[in-house]
Amino acid sequence: MLYLRSAIFNLLFSVVSIGYSIAILLAAPLVSECALGHLGNAWSRTSLVLLRVICGLDIQVSGREYLPEHPVVILCKHSSAWETVALRTLFPCRQAWVLKRELLAIPFFGWALGRYHPIAIDRGSPRQALKQVLTQGEISLNAGRWVVLFPEGTRVAPGQRGRYNISGAKLAERTGTDVLPIAHNSGVFWGRRAFTKRPGCIHLVIGAPISSQGRGAAEINRLAEDWIETTVASLPSSPDPSRT
Repeated sequence: MLYLRSAIFNLLFSVVSIGYSIAILLAAPLVSECALGHLGNAWSRTSLVLLRVICGLDIQVSGREYLPEHPVVILCKHSSAWETVALRTLFPCRQAWVLKRELLAIPFFGWALGRYHPIAIDRGSPRQALKQVLTQGEISLNAGRWVVLFPEGTRVAPGQRGRYNISGAKLAERTGTDVLPIAHNSGVFWGRRAFTKRPGCIHLVIGAPISSQGRGAAEINRLAEDWIETTVASLPSSPDPSRT
């Protein structure tokens, strides 16, 4: 049943994603950036409903009181595709995500993604990628967008830690913007390359903003990494066997 439920979800998720992508592409020339953001958030909410109803996988969010009213740099643990779906609903409609540029070539989904002011980097050129994050990130923050980064750069399996890239911390230092750290245990239920989605409840924790005032990028990055990894270690590390 686990495999069957996952197969049904994957099929419907693909259909929903293509449908919303077409709607976004058609709406982009006609509506405001915020209205387009709401459409993207609707895709996120619809996908999470499918995940809960079909796969029995829900979400519990802690720390909403730490969400500021002004744009920040978001540094989030990266364990699966789940967080790329779920995070949109947590923040205001105007967002700029740092992502690998290959994603923009995906038919429909990638084309729609390109309408959301992404900071699309070439991971094979670290210096150019850093320059992009700093210049385009500053433009996005000044325009009122929240900048979302996965500092590990790629999905990391539960119990493992990737190298935290300093570009997000440098952007915060350069602009005087707070960093909002986010931890979760999504990889326990939706593996980084796994077909199956295990039932249960993903815990996502929003941390207190880390001020960049009087701090260098290395210190900001270290504080964010320490909080994220410590928090992840405190979350459930295996699904409930009675629900599989």
